[in-house]
Amino acid sequence: MLHRMAGNLENLVVRHYPDEHYSIRFNKKTGYFIRAEDKGFPEPLWSKHGPELLDISITNWCDKGCSFCYRKSTIRGGHMNLTDYRMIMEQAKAMDVLQVALGGGNPNQHPDFVKILETTVEHGIVPCYTTNGRGLTREILEATKKLCGSVAISAYEPYTEFRQHLELLYAYGIKANVHFVTDSKTIDTAISWMEHPPSFIEGINSIIFLNYKPIGRNPDLGMLLKDPLKISRFYDLVNNRKQAFKIGFDSCSISGVVKYSNANSNFYEGCDAGRFSAFIDENLRMMPCSFMTNNNWFGSLRENTMLHIWQNNEYFVKYRNNILNNGCSGCQHQSTCMGGCPFIEELSQCGWKDQRLGLVF
Repeated sequence: MLHRMAGNLENLVVRHYPDEHYSIRFNKKTGYFIRAEDKGFPEPLWSKHGPELLDISITNWCDKGCSFCYRKSTIRGGHMNLTDYRMIMEQAKAMDVLQVALGGGNPNQHPDFVKILETTVEHGIVPCYTTNGRGLTREILEATKKLCGSVAISAYEPYTEFRQHLELLYAYGIKANVHFVTDSKTIDTAISWMEHPPSFIEGINSIIFLNYKPIGRNPDLGMLLKDPLKISRFYDLVNNRKQAFKIGFDSCSISGVVKYSNANSNFYEGCDAGRFSAFIDENLRMMPCSFMTNNNWFGSLRENTMLHIWQNNEYFVKYRNNILNNGCSGCQHQSTCMGGCPFIEELSQCGWKDQRLGLVF
């Protein structure tokens, strides 16, 4: 019992920020996280000392060539230098970053991927990553099991390749999460999986549904999930699920979650980009969100420190102001949803913003 308690304490991170009037609890082993404001103070809009999570693209290399790739990744995509990554980790540690989500491109095909995982852990930060499943060598799988907090595999058609990669993770005792992009076409598959889960996903830890973003290689507003009947059917299945695995959503789905879900609203959170998380690409551009890479909303880590960009960059300040002034004051869910996405307003699934913006789908 004492040994188990010592192990739990070793994995528990407890921090209090008196100047910001809130505390955090984070279990590095399970991923459990809670943010609690001090008594008598409101929930913080953002963590002034630095982000809790960094989303880092360590490469823009990928050989899959998906038509909907928001990074437009190709086999000509570049890799982040390992020295640059170590510099990021040093600054991240000083800012109390808890986790990094490694992405790309396909991150595990970075030539120094295992060293990147090791460097992250050396700085007391938990590495996680999302992969398309290609390039999962024995060395990477063993390092994943030993060093990573979690790994997510993207569910793409044809699902036969996805299934093979998922079963490879199973073979190494890695209980994977599945990232599933919901759009006007894939929602039928999502509904089917919720009604009758295919056998190859029964052993997963969770499935995370990601709202389609019309940016990147072939942006298409027609792919946005807007059909109210299908959205309602989908969330009905989520609300009454019987599957053993957990179900989650990205913050870009928050407008649909607050309108249709019956889950405890205390566990909802609107967009945390620029508030509690930030994105850094392989060229050391730091921005609030990874879906902003096609514009100039960034600060360069070649010119300023991460902390300076986080606290002072004009685009981070503008992004937070967009969240505060979201134009949804007439909606009963405004305080929870916080207006949905402050950058791509068309992502709304609730219909409120579509009416306000005059959008017809």
